[in-house]
Amino acid sequence: MRRTRTVRVGELVDDLFRDPVIRRNIAEGRLPTTWSEVAGPMVASCTEGVVFKNGILTVRISSSVVRHETFMRRGVLRDAINMRSGSVLVREVIVR
Repeated sequence: MRRTRTVRVGELVDDLFRDPVIRRNIAEGRLPTTWSEVAGPMVASCTEGVVFKNGILTVRISSSVVRHETFMRRGVLRDAINMRSGSVLVREVIVR
């Protein structure tokens, strides 16, 4: 008689989220939220669009003053997003 191992659903979910491809896809899907959290409420309120493609995060900002400030901080914001996502997800931030 063969013994079967009982696996909890929680263990399966934990294993699923350890997969690097799945973690990266989740991080990509969360980018608009991550952007708002990292950029802060003022920048988030002026952000009209967040698009991610091929490692490039493009953000469209309505206020010229906030756009300029964000442009100057784009490297710091990129690093903060990557730190929060746990991988080098964003290579470049383009501010428009």
